[in-house]
Amino acid sequence: QVHLVESGGGSVQAGGSLSLSCAASGYAYVSNSMGWFRQAPGKERQGVATIYTGSRSTNYADSVKGRFTISLDNAKNTVYLQMNSLKPEDTAMYYCAAGRGRLWYSLDEYNYWGQGTQVTVSS
Repeated sequence: QVHLVESGGGSVQAGGSLSLSCAASGYAYVSNSMGWFRQAPGKERQGVATIYTGSRSTNYADSVKGRFTISLDNAKNTVYLQMNSLKPEDTAMYYCAAGRGRLWYSLDEYNYWGQGTQVTVSS
């Protein structure tokens, strides 16, 4: 059984910080890549940040570089997303994903998805 369970979303004012967690179990954790995508109302789901589970190499969307940090804790089978200097445009449902990740930003590269956690940033 494969499970990705997100937590840590919430509401914050612009300039604030939030930390998201994604606990993985089953085959999801041995996936080549894990990461975070987000979807705002009326918009397509887009890649935010991913990390290759072997090399620990990371990828970030240009809009979050320098503000968000993705990390991986092998012992806890958990991927984290630390989000600092949040902006109203970061408001979205954030989804954890696991898969091959050959093209890090491509949804087709990810087989497993969490249920999502809402992040709301007010101005």
